[in-house]
Amino acid sequence: MENNNLKNLTFAGFLVSIGIVFGDIGTSPLYTYTAIIGTQTITELVALGGVSAIFWTLTFQTTIKYVFITLRADNKGEGGIFSLYTLIRRYKRWLLFPAIAGGSFLLADSIITPPISVSSAVEGLKPSFPALPIIPIVLTIIVLLFIIQQKGTSFLGKLFGPVMLVWFSMIAVLGIVELSGNLTVFKALNPYYAYRLLTEYPGGFWLLGGVFLCTTGAEALYSDLGHCGRRNIQISWLYVKLCLILCYFGQAAWLLKHVGTILTDVSPFFGLVPQWFIFPAIAVAALATIIASQALISGSFTLVAEAIRLNLWPKLRVIFPTEIKGQIYIPTINWLLMAGCCGVVLFFKESKNMEAAFGLSVTLTMLMTTILLSFYLYIKKVNRIAVFTLLLIFLTIEGAFLIANLKKFMHGGWVTLSLGILIFVIMYIWHRASEIKHNLQKLVDIGPYLPILKELSNDSTVPKYATNLVYLTSSGNPSKIEEGIIHSILYKQPKRADIFWLVHIEVIDAPYHMSYKVNIIAPEDVVHVSFKLGFRIAPKINSLFRVVVEEMVKNNEVNIHSRYASLDKHNISGDFRFVIIQRFLSFENELSFTNDFILKVYFFLRKISLPDEKEYGLDYSNLTIEKSPLILGSPKLSSLIREI
Repeated sequence: MENNNLKNLTFAGFLVSIGIVFGDIGTSPLYTYTAIIGTQTITELVALGGVSAIFWTLTFQTTIKYVFITLRADNKGEGGIFSLYTLIRRYKRWLLFPAIAGGSFLLADSIITPPISVSSAVEGLKPSFPALPIIPIVLTIIVLLFIIQQKGTSFLGKLFGPVMLVWFSMIAVLGIVELSGNLTVFKALNPYYAYRLLTEYPGGFWLLGGVFLCTTGAEALYSDLGHCGRRNIQISWLYVKLCLILCYFGQAAWLLKHVGTILTDVSPFFGLVPQWFIFPAIAVAALATIIASQALISGSFTLVAEAIRLNLWPKLRVIFPTEIKGQIYIPTINWLLMAGCCGVVLFFKESKNMEAAFGLSVTLTMLMTTILLSFYLYIKKVNRIAVFTLLLIFLTIEGAFLIANLKKFMHGGWVTLSLGILIFVIMYIWHRASEIKHNLQKLVDIGPYLPILKELSNDSTVPKYATNLVYLTSSGNPSKIEEGIIHSILYKQPKRADIFWLVHIEVIDAPYHMSYKVNIIAPEDVVHVSFKLGFRIAPKINSLFRVVVEEMVKNNEVNIHSRYASLDKHNISGDFRFVIIQRFLSFENELSFTNDFILKVYFFLRKISLPDEKEYGLDYSNLTIEKSPLILGSPKLSSLIREI
C-alpha cells in the first residue's frame, strides 16, 4: 500500500515529487524557446524578452496560482479539477460546466504531450545523424510506454525520482556553464523586457502562445497533490524552478551568441550541450520525457476514473495493477490515448509542428480552474476584494494566453480543441441523461408492501426464486423503494425469497471513504444496506456486500442458512441472487428534439460502456438482468374510440 510518509516533508517525499509531479513542466525547456522563435531571425529582443516572459509566467501561473494558492484547495488531501469541483458542486449547478470543460480539455491535451516531449528529445540526434528515422523511434517508445501500463508502474516508479533529479541537475549545470560567460542576461528578470517583447517586437503578442508552453504542466501538478502532499510539492518546486530558470537563462545566453541567424536543426536546449556530452544528454532527456509522459498517462486514468464515479463519463473497466493506493489502469483509455499519440506523431511528423497544437486546450483548462478556484475561495470566506483581484489577474493572464494560442487553431490547435469539445459533449450528455433517468425514477413507500413481501416469503405454493434476493436500488432512504423493484418482485414472475436485500451505493466527495449502514426493515425478511464510497473507490459490490453479510451473521442480526430442511440441519448457507434492472428507451416516447438526441446518444454510449454487472463485480452465475422501458411523455391516446 501507499506509504503515507511520502505526504510528509521528507527527502523521500521530495524525491517522489520530483519524479511524479514535475515531469511535464520539467521537460518544457526542450521545446519552449523553439516555439517562441520558430523560423524567425534571432534578435536580442526575442532572446531577452522571451526569457523574461518565461520567468514571469512561471512566477505568476505556476508559483503563485498553483503552488501557493490552488494546492490549498485539497479534498481530503486529493487534488485535480474534479476534486476541486466536488468541494463546491453543492452550491451552484452551473459549476458543472467549467468542471467538465476543464477535465475535457485536460484529457484532450494528453494526446499531444507525450509525442512532443519524446520527439523533442529524440530529435537531438538529428545534427549528428541527419538521416536517422526519427518517427519510427518515437512511435516505438510511445507504443512500449502504453504497453507496460497494464503491468503497473511500481517498478519504474522507483526510478522516476532519481532520473528526474539527474535531469533537473543536468539542465541546471548546462545553464550555469553557458551563463558563466554572460551574466548580463539576468537583466531580463526585469519584466520590462517581457513588455517590450509584446509591444515592440513584430507580432510579439502572438509569441505568448510559445511562452505558455513553459507552464503547461502546472495543471497536472495540482492533479498529483494526493500522491505527494502539498508541502513536498511546494519545497520541491523551489529546486525545480531554480533549475528551470538557470536552463532558460542559459538558452537566452546561447541565443545572444547567435543573433542574426535562424534556428535550423539545433534547438536552443541542445545548443547548450557540448558535443562530447550530446549522447548522454539525449539519453537523460529521453528518459525524462518518458517519465513525464507516464505521469500524464496515469493522471488521465485518474481523471477518467473520477469522472466515472461522479457520473460524468460512461462506465469503463478499471483495473488496479498493483497494491499502491490510487494506481489504476483503464484499458479503453490506454489504447485510445496510444492511438491518438501515434496519430499525432504521424500527422505532425516533427515536434516543431506539434507546438502549434500544444497548449490551446490546457489554456482553457486553466481558465476553468481559475473560475472554480475563485468560487472555492469565495465560499471559504476569503476577503472578497482579494478573491476578485486574483480572479481579474489570472483571467487577464490566461485570457491573453488563450487569444495568443487561438492563432494556433488552423495550424494544429483544432486537433486538441475538437477532441476536447467531443469529450465535453460526451460528459454533458452522460450527466444530463442520468439526471433525466433519475427524475423519472418513481419511489414508493415500502410500508404497504411489507405484509405482501412477508406472505410471499412464506408462500410455499410459489417456487422459491432464491434464498437471498438482492436488488440494487437508487434509494438511500430505507422507507422508499423504486416502483420498478416492486413490479419486478410482485407483478412479473413472482420472486419468492427468504430474505429480500436492497443495496444502495452513494458516491461521496471524500476520495477514499468507505462505510456502510444497515437498516433491518423487517427482521429475516427485508434488509436495506447503504454504502458510502469515495469517488476514487471502485464499487465492487460483490466483495463489499459479502463483508457486510458476514459481519451481520457474526452479530446474529441475520440468518442466511438455507431454509430447506435437508440443508438447514447441516448449516448450509443459502444462495444469493442479484437482480439488476436495466432501462431502455421506449418507442412510445414523444420527446423534444434535444431530449431525444441526448437520450439516444446516452443509450448508444451505454451499449459500448461497461455493463452494470461488470462495474459492480457481480458473478454472472447468480445474476438476473431485467429490462424495463424508460417512458417520457407517452403519446396522447384520448381520441381513441371504441367501435360497436
